[in-house]
Amino acid sequence: MSAPTGFLTLDDLRAAVADGHVDTVIVAFTDMQGRLVGKRASARLFLEEIAHHGAEACNYLLAVDVEMNTVDGYEMSSWERGYGDMALVPDLATLRMAPWLESTALVTADLQWLDGRPVEASPRRILQRQLERLAERGLTAHVGTELEFIVFDDGYRDAWRKGYRDLTPASDYNIDYALLASTRMEPLLRDIRNAMDGAGMYCEGVKGECNLGQQEIAFRYTDALGTCDNHSIYKNGAKEIADRHGKSLTFMAKFNEREGNSCHIHISLRGEGGSAVLSDESQPHGMSTLFRHFLGGQIAAMRELTLFSAPNVNSYKRYVAGSFAPTAIAWGLDNRTCALRVVGHGLGMRVENRVPGGDVNQYLAVAALIAAGLYGIDHELEPGDVFVGNAYESDVERVPTSLRESSELFAASDVARAAFGDEVVEHYLNNARVELAAYEAAVTDWERIRGFERF
Repeated sequence: MSAPTGFLTLDDLRAAVADGHVDTVIVAFTDMQGRLVGKRASARLFLEEIAHHGAEACNYLLAVDVEMNTVDGYEMSSWERGYGDMALVPDLATLRMAPWLESTALVTADLQWLDGRPVEASPRRILQRQLERLAERGLTAHVGTELEFIVFDDGYRDAWRKGYRDLTPASDYNIDYALLASTRMEPLLRDIRNAMDGAGMYCEGVKGECNLGQQEIAFRYTDALGTCDNHSIYKNGAKEIADRHGKSLTFMAKFNEREGNSCHIHISLRGEGGSAVLSDESQPHGMSTLFRHFLGGQIAAMRELTLFSAPNVNSYKRYVAGSFAPTAIAWGLDNRTCALRVVGHGLGMRVENRVPGGDVNQYLAVAALIAAGLYGIDHELEPGDVFVGNAYESDVERVPTSLRESSELFAASDVARAAFGDEVVEHYLNNARVELAAYEAAVTDWERIRGFERF
């Protein structure tokens, strides 16, 4: 038997274990910060126990900062509550090979409390709830995420030792769509593309971007939950493959003063039988009434739900006029100066939300897009006239400019509380407070350079 690729059934896994092709299964979920976390289990134990009964992990994994420090303010997890366990319940439909890791399969888990209740603050669960709301209306969501990153010739451990300063980008100039300089990265990029195909994804291709060493690998859109699962695995796997090549890459929203890393999210809706509910050629711009209302909700709720698209202090440094990152809350037809870009036709008619950066937690961002769209549908909101021209120079409302502003809007949002519930809203507000407190306590290189001698 040859080594398996792509998605696996339990019978496929049993055969691969028996033939010696698989000895390890990673049981993983995506945490608040968008990272893939979990544990490696022996394939034999997975087949005998974990596949049917799940595994355990400390509940603090959804209540720590980016440094994995325990922090105050979370209802679900604290010293007073004893930092107990939650269950990682494998979603066996996601079982797949991880070809960049030797003899390893991977499965995405849902999180449950030990009494069987779902962990509502889990990013995957937050998205599932919004998909359930869509299903009640006979709708499904298809999503594509366009994730950019910057490649460096320094390995991760060397970059750490340097404090991430004086790194060597993998190109010397703007390589947007350029082939020559991107070819120097092709051994790494090809390994990433082929490995993700071997994990059951459909890789469409890769292109250079504007910042030094910047690239974007694109994948075929699929159902919203599947795309978000793939996104986490790709993001983690790309870093592991870069590490094997002696290189590093970053998905930071804004690594330096040049172009940031975006994660444009395309979303479309389908009706019963897969019908194209966003398209109506008899209407202006070919947009159905449902699409106009869905888009109207995006406009109306964007500012108050931006926290789920821009979760970090660094996220807001992307929003620079004239940088292809959005500042204006407007919609346009194939207009990249607007936060919302309408493209496609028929089943492919969709809206691209250009607000998220490479640091986004994709489950939360897609959940916010659906919640805003349902708000617009339920209240029959209109998006206003299509914007024509340069939205950067317009007088329309702006995307929030800081994590503090975004948090305050989220806290006061009736849309967020109705869609996600108070438990989820308070959980992610605490995460923002923790991030802000850490940032405000830090002394930066910028301050030292300006103030060491001259103040």
